Amino acid sequence: MPTSLLDFLAGGLIQAGPWTLAIYFLVATQLTIFSVTLYLHRSQAHRGVDFHPVLAHFFRFWTWLTTSMITKEWVAIHRKHHAKCETEDDPHSPMYKGIKTVFWRGVELYREARAQRADIEQYGKGAPSDWIERRLYTPFATMGPTVLLLLSFALFGFKGVAIWAIQMAWIPFWAAGVVNGLGHWWGYRNFETTDTATNLTPWGVWIGGEELHNNHHAFPSSAKFALRKWEFDIGWAAIKLLEKVRLAKVLRVAPTLDVRPNIHVPDADTMKALLAHRFQAMTDYQRNVLAPALREEARAAGAKLRALLPRKLRKGMVDDGRWLKPDAREQLRSWVAQRPRIRTLVEYRARLSALLEARTQNAAESLHNLQAWCREAEASGIRALQDYAARLKGYSLQSARA
Repeated sequence: MPTSLLDFLAGGLIQAGPWTLAIYFLVATQLTIFSVTLYLHRSQAHRGVDFHPVLAHFFRFWTWLTTSMITKEWVAIHRKHHAKCETEDDPHSPMYKGIKTVFWRGVELYREARAQRADIEQYGKGAPSDWIERRLYTPFATMGPTVLLLLSFALFGFKGVAIWAIQMAWIPFWAAGVVNGLGHWWGYRNFETTDTATNLTPWGVWIGGEELHNNHHAFPSSAKFALRKWEFDIGWAAIKLLEKVRLAKVLRVAPTLDVRPNIHVPDADTMKALLAHRFQAMTDYQRNVLAPALREEARAAGAKLRALLPRKLRKGMVDDGRWLKPDAREQLRSWVAQRPRIRTLVEYRARLSALLEARTQNAAESLHNLQAWCREAEASGIRALQDYAARLKGYSLQSARA
């Protein structure tokens, strides 16, 4: 306890030492991270997991207390990000707004998105709208951090004020800056999604598993972000622990891909699996068809692959140079046009991508087009393409296999 006013100002009521302050800070910030990734993101925005009402309300209260974010607004902005990803309407795309803007001014972008009230109503459906949300959390959103500031000062003195200031910057920096910015600019990709999302690290620990951003964009409704054996998602570990004590119920995870042997014609199971794993299919095409063909081109030319085609252009080949600058895109197209075998493989990739992305076709028409694509691929005379088509025909969701 403080013995004088100066002692109180320096250390508050608790007079905590450095280790106590450090532990408090880590626990408090990780609770905030979990409130965002588990409740706002995986539960409210994507409906991948449900929490016990008491726990769900604790997450909501903690978010109000430590961030002033309103559930409906956060959910709406995030859903719009997925719906309009990497377009001019994306609330925080580094491709359009610039990596420096998203990284350092993420809070401003969030405020601008909040002001789009029509979007909030459109994309925020299903968010909490009970009495406490209408009477406290929404109209008095900034009261939460104000209460936290007073508590921090009372408990820890001016040290508490410093900790509070860092807490206020925690989510804006790590979520709005690192995930929204670096998560679409730098890292590795398990899946060739139609956006630029990347995994920042295979071990999602520091920011609750949000580091596995490419995985999330491949399977947005999955409550589990780690999708490779070497990856770890601490958020999923927390969900499984909460599930064991009946505080959480997992609703959706990414379906498991199976490959059936000796399937001669794509069937309904194939189509169902491809629609669920379309990004995996395109990733397999890039790694098992296009990449080997490029290496063969380099060997035939007696040159290093990087000399034959710069890495940036090789990456651009995945999506026909969508994210390249116009001059680089034209350079890539010219390079491909001069190589008939590569051009054929790029055309097959584009046709398959269009087939899997189509949403207007009925099931029978989609299956017919897939069967035609496989027949033509097997008749192409290109071994890698033939092998890919043979494997593609066997795609199935694990539960569909007898």
